[in-house]
Amino acid sequence: MLVSDVAVSAPHEDVKNFVLECSVCGQFHPTNEHSKVMADMPSQPDALIDDLVKMGFYSSQALDVANSISRVELQKALFLKVAGRGNPKRERLVNELIKQAGGLDEAFAAAFGHKSEQFFNDTLSNSRFTRRRFLRNVAIGAALVGLASCNNQQAIEEEPTVTGELEKKDVKISFLPITCATPIIMSEPLGFYKDHGLNVELKKYPSWSKVRDSAIAGELDACHMLAPMPIAMTLGLDATAFSTHLASIENNNGQGIAVANKHKGKIKSAADFKGFTIGVPYDYSNHNLILRYYLASGGLNPDTDVKIFISPPPIAIADMKAGKIDAFLMPDNFTQRVVYDDIGFIHILTRDIWTGHPCCAFAAGESWIKQHPNTFRALNKAIIQAAGYARNPTNRIEVARAIAEEKYLNQPIDVLEAVMTGTFQDGLGNTKTVPDRIDFDPYPWQSFATWITTQLVRWDYLPEEKADYKTIGEQIFLTDLARELAKELGANPPEELLKVEKLQFDTLDPQKPQAYLKEQIDKFGV
Repeated sequence: MLVSDVAVSAPHEDVKNFVLECSVCGQFHPTNEHSKVMADMPSQPDALIDDLVKMGFYSSQALDVANSISRVELQKALFLKVAGRGNPKRERLVNELIKQAGGLDEAFAAAFGHKSEQFFNDTLSNSRFTRRRFLRNVAIGAALVGLASCNNQQAIEEEPTVTGELEKKDVKISFLPITCATPIIMSEPLGFYKDHGLNVELKKYPSWSKVRDSAIAGELDACHMLAPMPIAMTLGLDATAFSTHLASIENNNGQGIAVANKHKGKIKSAADFKGFTIGVPYDYSNHNLILRYYLASGGLNPDTDVKIFISPPPIAIADMKAGKIDAFLMPDNFTQRVVYDDIGFIHILTRDIWTGHPCCAFAAGESWIKQHPNTFRALNKAIIQAAGYARNPTNRIEVARAIAEEKYLNQPIDVLEAVMTGTFQDGLGNTKTVPDRIDFDPYPWQSFATWITTQLVRWDYLPEEKADYKTIGEQIFLTDLARELAKELGANPPEELLKVEKLQFDTLDPQKPQAYLKEQIDKFGV
């Protein structure tokens, strides 16, 4: 679980209301009490904790104020804000020290010894005071971690920062009006960009080809892209080669196959789609690749038994209503919108074909990243943080409402809540509950790139001799950077680059992509 916005922002305001900074030493006590505080200050962290206990900061009565805030989230948020004292350079230094210590727990253990767990667990579980008093108590402890001595402040302030200033703060990012873009979109109204010093202009696009062309033309700083697009663009599969990196995953699952109402009662499996015209948003999309995978499993050749039709998401509904397409595999919110408008029904969610699969991604051109490394890190970090916030089920309604506005998705809130909460009508008279209908795990597994590449080869988008699976994953997917940024946010991301991908009809061992591809062709004939 990533650090949530509740943990990162809400406590800050409460802490600022209660912590007074001494003008003499910069510590957190009234200036006129400096001498007394220093005289009474315990020299050892263990003694400090004992003193806090003796002063009555804890009681036996339970406090439910922290139900929605994890210990790690609270520690990291308060430690960074209080130890950093509102100074971005200082906060970056603290973050680097945490990193060098091996993580937040190790940093606290080094400072507080064996009583670090006792200090925070007691505070979370046994305080009888109000939320503000509770936050104040923890802030006092966090403020003193590694910073209790008056004579170390100047040295810390003068330490060099690990990352430099942002090369540019005003940036332009593309998005398509689909729930897959949630972390990119919500970061504006919910303040994630601002928290990282960025002023982002979100530019709404009608199609993926327009995003591609604008990215190549240098009209955008970073992009909302489909997960296969950075691979296709880097390899020059659908245009002039343009080196592009996938920085983090925007969403997992979050799409489905919808069918026009005229076919109700006729569609039970993939084999029943023979002769259909089926819409997908783009050739180089997991929508197209997963659709082909699904159709082939039913004995159909996607190139001869159906017509796959490119229909940008914003006009897919109109295409189905006009009878131009019989079905589509599109991102939500459009899969749910056909039910809302009573023009179609949901046949299957893609999470039932490949649970946890990537859909969209945050990406940028290699040359732009090299010219703006700190800005790129800040953007990616904001989006990873937003994804963690969106992943928490308790935040889904808030997020749905934040992205529903006309300038963003311009969709009925009922449609977005159905997608985000996973409780929805399927158009066939059923109410479904699928909590991970859409998910937001930003970690860019390189095995995602492996599966995408096998399917690009399978369906003749990529010559087999150019399918260097390992190099494609390692050079295009910035997994190591995503892990580093997630750790800075207090998360515990995987250390591995690859994992076994379990799909509905087979399993990909990412170490054996050629064998997987041969097995598919042998089994299904295509």
